[in-house]
Amino acid sequence: MQLSTYFLSLQNPPSLSYRHRLCHHSLSKRPFRHKLICSLANSADQRSSELVTTLQSETLKTLEWPSLCNYLSPFTSTSMAFSLTKAAAIPVGQSREESQKLLDQTTSALHALEALKSEPLDLSVIEDVSEILHSAASGQVLTVRELCRVRRMLGAARAVSEKLAAIAEGGSLERYTPLLEILQGCNFQLELERKIGFCIDCSLSTILGRASEELELIREERKRNMENLDSLLKEVSVSIFQAGGIDKPLITKRRSRMCVGVKATHKYLLPGGVVLNVSSSGATYFMEPKEAVELNNMEVKLSNSEKAEEMAILSLLTSEIAESEAEIKYLLDRLIEVDLAFARAAYAQWVNGVCPILSSKESEMLISNGADNALSIDIEGMQHPLLLGSFLSNSTDFITSNSMGPSVLGNKSGEMTPIKSSKVVSNFPIPIDIKVQCGTRVVIISGPNTGGKTASMKTLGLASIMSKAGMYLPAKKQPRLPWFDLVLADIGDSQSLEQSLSTFSGHISQICEILEVASKESLVLIDEIGSGTDPSEGVALSTSILQYLKNRVNLAFVTTHYADLSRLKEMDPQYENAAMEFSLETLQPTYQILWGRTGDSNALTIAKSIGFDGNIIERAKMWVESLMPEKQQERKGVLQQSLMEERNRLEAQFKRAESLHAEIMKLYHEVRSEAENLEERERALRVKETQKVEQELNAAKSQIETVVQEFENQLLTANSEEFNSLVKKSESVINSILKAHQPGDSFSFTETDTSSYQPVSGEQVHLKGLGNKLATVIAASEDDDTVLVQYGKIRVRVEKSNVRPISSSQRNNAISSQQSFERQGEQSREVPSNSDATESGAITYGPLIQTSKNTVDLRGMRVEEAEIQLDMAISARGSNSVLFIVHGMGTGVIKERALEMLRNHPRVMKYEQENPLNYGCTVAYIK
Repeated sequence: MQLSTYFLSLQNPPSLSYRHRLCHHSLSKRPFRHKLICSLANSADQRSSELVTTLQSETLKTLEWPSLCNYLSPFTSTSMAFSLTKAAAIPVGQSREESQKLLDQTTSALHALEALKSEPLDLSVIEDVSEILHSAASGQVLTVRELCRVRRMLGAARAVSEKLAAIAEGGSLERYTPLLEILQGCNFQLELERKIGFCIDCSLSTILGRASEELELIREERKRNMENLDSLLKEVSVSIFQAGGIDKPLITKRRSRMCVGVKATHKYLLPGGVVLNVSSSGATYFMEPKEAVELNNMEVKLSNSEKAEEMAILSLLTSEIAESEAEIKYLLDRLIEVDLAFARAAYAQWVNGVCPILSSKESEMLISNGADNALSIDIEGMQHPLLLGSFLSNSTDFITSNSMGPSVLGNKSGEMTPIKSSKVVSNFPIPIDIKVQCGTRVVIISGPNTGGKTASMKTLGLASIMSKAGMYLPAKKQPRLPWFDLVLADIGDSQSLEQSLSTFSGHISQICEILEVASKESLVLIDEIGSGTDPSEGVALSTSILQYLKNRVNLAFVTTHYADLSRLKEMDPQYENAAMEFSLETLQPTYQILWGRTGDSNALTIAKSIGFDGNIIERAKMWVESLMPEKQQERKGVLQQSLMEERNRLEAQFKRAESLHAEIMKLYHEVRSEAENLEERERALRVKETQKVEQELNAAKSQIETVVQEFENQLLTANSEEFNSLVKKSESVINSILKAHQPGDSFSFTETDTSSYQPVSGEQVHLKGLGNKLATVIAASEDDDTVLVQYGKIRVRVEKSNVRPISSSQRNNAISSQQSFERQGEQSREVPSNSDATESGAITYGPLIQTSKNTVDLRGMRVEEAEIQLDMAISARGSNSVLFIVHGMGTGVIKERALEMLRNHPRVMKYEQENPLNYGCTVAYIK
């Protein structure tokens, strides 16, 4: 077979890069090395490995890890990643570095989702061709459709890589490096893709003639032969039709040979012809004319040659794919990693997840050395992933809701980059805080039944596995926890009738196996340790187990109803107590963990709340009192209740302080925004004033020109006696025009007067930097050319050159306003001040800082328009806020109407009229 020149040029695959050859070599050699190690391992190591695998599998089942992976599956795009999530076979880091790499990939995918909102990355076009690769490697010749599937997969993989590279070039390369590293070193088989595209038309699923020179020649010769055969058969069929041997000319194919139709009675019209077939009625014969036998023989020969050549081309392409099987499989695995990274990112958006920080032993030591209360586990507001997933899937569209939530992106430096969203964080399930100090090795959780002890322990277990698998946690801030090599759990009833194990023996067998495989980096979770047997022996055995775990694991979480276990902390600081909170008011658990405390089981309280017989409850209380002399339990319960009340009070104060801080920061940003735009506003004001002056100047010129024109017209008809009177009249009119447009005395100061002006404390002045606003001089500095002035509630030091004295009329108004303010002092003192209200616990208002958002300017409006604007401004303000009403210092009509509305408006709590420090402005306090 001789192929075309282009095909031959594609026959040799391109040389792989050094890094890819290294990866391929390591992939091909690793199984043999693994087999060698396994063959040298002794039976004890094999049993230990099998036991670890079994315990890990049971732990994942106990923590319901497969159910959590099911919530991840709808966010996958490829069938391969979907199958992995359904089977709970997603990759989990086998070291801290691998887990951190998975987390970085999730963070990078989140950035990519934000960057690709307009054109999302379509991974669904990546087809699973693993079965096709297996067929090619086993020697089966691939069909045209199978080859086209491989080509589509290679093209889609290359497109994904190019799109990721494009967004990396358009943004920060560091953000997308973890995603790019997944596909780095992959061989996208570009030459193989082109080769298949050159040989096969995948839209028609046919092999092209250019695939080989032999095929092209065969098809050209077959075409010419078919043309000759078709021309011959047409002539024969027409002649038969004209002789009455058939109703209409008929050319068809029978037994892979071309022939014509003829009536049985006219068979003689084709002497020497070969009968290939007869119709079912026997009336029509399908005969091959003698002249067409050779051409038909050639057609059959060429057709077989064409099929053989096509099979040869398919075989060659199949061998190319078989040779590249390992590289294509490696590429498929990397594409699955990309798909899973985007699935984890979409899941993080869905649950409003945050990136956890995986701490190492070295970092824990540094943290513990720097702080007395350093935490090795610091998870705040963690919601149980399964309960949250069930809630979200029932309340929202599960599949299409993956573009919500403010996710927090973590980076290697520990910084956080928030991604904003309109998704509201759900308060169900109830979030819990898990905070374990550095150096703590055993945490003992006590508390009531149905109080959430087991759920809290499962939450920690799932958080550990999720962080190992590169998944974000549904928590607040940025959680910190160690990387655990094994998460081992004994939760639930281990009873087995098949193995003749009771509840107690089942638990002990499980704990025995856990102690055998646990290491210094393991997390052990044990529910109801030592239960199911005599309490005294259960306490003794539990104490011994915990002392053993303390020196052999990173952390052990156990739940218990044995109060004696909580006393271990008094003897060893490596133990920590925690209690599940229980409300004695509602007789319901709050599902909150109280760290450093011991909890009561509250069995009698819970039994009473569910309707247990009262007599039984009373007798049980008597037994408790006899077993606990001096009512120690009661005193402990009262003390715990008082501590809970104190905690609730402090939390309420913290929330009020947090709200006030947020409001102050909001006002700060408003003032800062206005200060940044001050220069621009000053320039706009100057332009406006200049335009106003030019308009007045043009108006004055126009009036003077009119007077002069009338004067000239009157001169034409006036006599000499009227001349002087006309001149005086015109001069009088012009003087009145000039006087009307002359600036007031507030602008009568020249630059010389202003430069020599010395402000006095308590004097009203104009500030040039604030658009000639009125301010009060507080103190004048003798050392430099600055003055301390107060404008409204704000004091600021300005240069003397920016201070200008007010006119005498304005000064008189200031004095009268001061006297009016003093007369109204009694009325202002009748309403409690803002600070007093805060101290007394009454309604509190925000800081009295005037900004553009809390100010309504009524100057220049008519009374009716001012009423509407003021009413709208009051209605728009939020509760417990202030409103500044600027009504000016004109005739007072607007001011009087505004004060009347404030007195009668139902939302106005009180108001403060203008004072010498804030002329022309009234402050209203909105309910």
